[in-house]
Amino acid sequence: MIIGVPKEIKNNENRVALTPAGASELTRRGHQLFVQSTAGDGSGFADSEYEATGAKILPTIEEVYGAAEMVMKVKEPIEPEYDLIKEDQLVFTYFHFASYEPLTMAMMKSKSVCLAYETVEKSDRSLPLLIPMSEVAGRMSVQQGAKWLEKPMKGRGILLGGVPGVRPGKVLIIGGGIVGTEAAKMAAGLGAHVTIADTNLKRLRYLDDVMPPNVDTIISNGYVLRELIKQSDLIIGAVLIPGAKAPKLVTREMLKDMRPGTVLVDVAVDQGGCFETTKPTTHQDPVFIIDDVVHYCVANMPGAVPYTSTLALTNATLPYAIALADNGWQKACSTNDELKLGLNIINGDIVYQGVADAFNLPMNDVNSYLN
Repeated sequence: MIIGVPKEIKNNENRVALTPAGASELTRRGHQLFVQSTAGDGSGFADSEYEATGAKILPTIEEVYGAAEMVMKVKEPIEPEYDLIKEDQLVFTYFHFASYEPLTMAMMKSKSVCLAYETVEKSDRSLPLLIPMSEVAGRMSVQQGAKWLEKPMKGRGILLGGVPGVRPGKVLIIGGGIVGTEAAKMAAGLGAHVTIADTNLKRLRYLDDVMPPNVDTIISNGYVLRELIKQSDLIIGAVLIPGAKAPKLVTREMLKDMRPGTVLVDVAVDQGGCFETTKPTTHQDPVFIIDDVVHYCVANMPGAVPYTSTLALTNATLPYAIALADNGWQKACSTNDELKLGLNIINGDIVYQGVADAFNLPMNDVNSYLN
């Protein structure tokens, strides 16, 4: 198969879809690999490292898309890329379709095959290609939240860990999945008082067993959240419904109950966000303030730590990329239910329920497109 790896062009997105080690595995299997010049620079991988694996370096993004049967990316295509994507071309990346209708319409128009990292799902309901970036984003959410709590950043002026004689800061994490768990580890390690709110009692029992003493768990509902936000310094949104829009759990009205300088970090922003006031921001301009509450809503948080993120992403995606390249997407998805669940749009038709529901569009049976 001919595989293309373009340079990411989203604001401050320094990751690349494939490390040189991953490239080596694909070329060793006889696949032809085209990498756009400087695609790996932001993650610390030079063109020469890819060339040493047998990959060919192409100077422009147009040439990479033009040559590739499968395009491997990190983030969803943005508007300048829409017209580069061809009919029947397989695009393997994070899409988060349910949060952005123009992207969905553009990919339907292209008649490409869109296989989304975030909806590849194992039989135990885990999301193997979302987990590594969720781990990064969960840990970063506390790192960023702690920074924006500083007074020069318009935060409350709180040191999360406190000092002897001064109580630590209070962190509320909404959602006890991968993001929430990693955020809790980081916040607890800094010495903060942490509360994890989730609707899944079984998950809360597990977290209660494994977390340190400065982490509490509580069943989440509207009343509980209204009470907790009044006393929290940092609130992290870590809610995920695979392939669908995130629920709005913190409303605009609830901001009035927060203390001035409270910081909100919405890790669910890729799926539309779980705060009503969320709007996507960038690393270049990461925050905005509403009712004296600081909102950090960067849509590609792991892009700020690209070396770590690229290695973690390739570790997870490479076995699936090999299966797709070795067998073609139809056979690979026919024989691998995890990959089949990653299919969101095929030749203009939506085949993933969460995307169809988000825009009230027809849902098509994915099996009718497979060999």
